[in-house]
Amino acid sequence: MTLRCADPYVKIWLIQNGHRVEKKKTAVLKRTLNPQFDETIMFNVPIDQVRITSLEIHVMDFDRIGCNEEIGRIVLGSKSAHNEVKHWREMLAKAKQPVTSWHVLTKSN
Repeated sequence: MTLRCADPYVKIWLIQNGHRVEKKKTAVLKRTLNPQFDETIMFNVPIDQVRITSLEIHVMDFDRIGCNEEIGRIVLGSKSAHNEVKHWREMLAKAKQPVTSWHVLTKSN
């Protein structure tokens, strides 16, 4: 069985009070199954809105013809699962500093 290569990129939505507010994307990495996105993505969020804010992160496979396919996703926020909320709290504690973490992606329905 031969694995095909993907052209992955990351799409990040800033969510506030359940609504998508702002979107940012990384560059597309061509023909790789092991991408490393060494990019800094920053959103400006007022301190009084942090509790109602989360990040919806989608890893996508770019397709020149047809639709881009979602590979997987995670949500980072104060109401996320254990590892994701830990990363969220660390980002808040180290505002304006890079904070990295590995996450297991889930597939949307």
